[in-house]
Parts: sequence; C-alpha cells; structure tokens
Amino acid sequence: MANNTLVTDIKPFLKWAGGKTQLLEEIDANLPKELKEGKIKRYIEPFVGSGAVLFHLLSHYNIENAYILDINPELINVYTVIKNDVEALITILEQKELEFLSKEKDERKEYYYKVRKSFNTDLEKFNFHDYTSDNIKRAAQFIFLNKTCFNGLFRVNKSGQFNVPMGDYKNPTICNAENLRASSQALQKVEIIEGDYTKSAQFVNEDTFVYFDPPYRPLNESSSFTSYSKFDFTDKEQEELARYFKKLDKLNIKLMLSNSDPKNINPNDNFFDNLYSGYKIRRVSAKRSINSKGAKRGQINELLITNY
Repeated sequence: MANNTLVTDIKPFLKWAGGKTQLLEEIDANLPKELKEGKIKRYIEPFVGSGAVLFHLLSHYNIENAYILDINPELINVYTVIKNDVEALITILEQKELEFLSKEKDERKEYYYKVRKSFNTDLEKFNFHDYTSDNIKRAAQFIFLNKTCFNGLFRVNKSGQFNVPMGDYKNPTICNAENLRASSQALQKVEIIEGDYTKSAQFVNEDTFVYFDPPYRPLNESSSFTSYSKFDFTDKEQEELARYFKKLDKLNIKLMLSNSDPKNINPNDNFFDNLYSGYKIRRVSAKRSINSKGAKRGQINELLITNY
C-alpha cells in the first residue's frame, strides 16, 4: 500500500559506511507482505545509520509511526536537529558550503581541519541532552565533515574524537536543502532515541517490522571497521544480537537483519549460518564500497536474514 502523503523519494542526508542505498531493491523485494499490504504500520530500526531503509519505507509505504535508535549521540543529534530545526541547520550549512567551495585546495584543507578540531574540542564540554542552538551548530559541523571527509566515514578513537582525514572532492554538495526539508517532514512521525538496540523491545507491538543493520562482521583484518563508536562490535556482540533477534521472534513480529557474508572469503565459515539456523538466510549481491585499493572494490554477497 503506497503512502501518498510523501511524494518525494527521500535520499539519505549523510554518506555512510555500509549504507543500504545500494541494497534497497533487494531489501524492498524481501519486505514482509503484511507491510506491503498496509497491515504493518510500525517500523523500528535499532541501528539507524544514514536511514536509507527508513526513508525508503516512509516514502513508499503506509508507516504510521517509526522508532529509530542508535548508540552514536552525534548521529542522534543530527536526526533530532533535522526533525526540529531544519531551517536553522540549512542556514548554517549553506554558509559553510559557500565558504568551503570558494577556497583553493590548500585553503579547503585548512578549513576542514579547523572544523574538525573545533568539533573535537567542543566534545569535551558538549551536553547532547540539554538541547540548545549549540546542537544545531554541532549537527552542521557533523554534516560538513561527513560530506568532505574521506569516503564519508564516521570513525572515532577511544576518546570518541573524530579522526577521519579530509577527502578529495572537487565540488561536494554540503547542503541539499530540498532533501533536508523532505527528511524533516518525514521525521515528524519518527521517535528518535539514543541507545543500543535492546531499547527497541519497549516499542514493539503485533503490527511491527524491525530491521537490524548492525556494524558488519569484518571479512578480514584489512576490512575491519568497528570504530563507529568508542564501543567495539565483535563476534561476542554479534552473538548477543542473535539472541535478541530470537527473543523478538517469540513476540510474533516481522524481523529482518543484514550482515556481511563470511563465505566471500572462506566458504567454510558458517558463523552466521549457525547463528541464525532456522531462519531464512538470503545471499544478495552488493558492491564493496570501502577499500583503499580500487581493484578490490567489486561485487560480493551480503546476508539478508528474516524470520518469515
């Protein structure tokens, strides 16, 4: 059942490692039929990231209310600002875009690292939960860094400080005002929660679809990227998530989870096949997007796991 209240195809307002834009066709094809028929009206995404699936569902299906969660306070702050103060955010971003694009390469680099330094310095005294105009300023810094850093990565050290170098883009779009306004409109029906995935249990009902997109299990050491927050997501955390998946399954709600496929590297690695034994495991084609060596960017399989 299409949702006619949002006629715009909303795109993620962030570049994001592991973002699901390229997998939307596969995800859409494997959504629960009850959601497509308009019977499921609640959506929960406990690892929201860039929100590609969230905005796709809000644009195309009859979702009446949604809940998004993430352990990253910076990300939650950006969503909250876009929902509540999008025009003030656009004003700041347009100024940053104008300033940045008017500079030569060396000056751009100086500008980038000045913003990054300010972003990290302010972290020491920043209170995410005492919402003020500083939250809007910080969200603008976050989006600026995301649009101009290397590969759109969000990576922090153990102190939580952003440490990604500047990327090499000729004319990056830092402020897409039209898309930010459409995102803000869509987020009016979304509750935004800072916290880990276990908080999602309190929001489920019998008409709920939950999509889990956790930090992927690295295929090898060189592809390891778990420093999305200052907390690691190791095999132990993957196993804990699987237990939580099974807990929600007993509530008779529809669940989908994505992850990397270890069999890309080792055909005998049955980590997820064993972990989600008894559930439907689909191997779908995806394009590897994070690798410093261009020759190693290509088609690989990823996993879509459902309880239906």
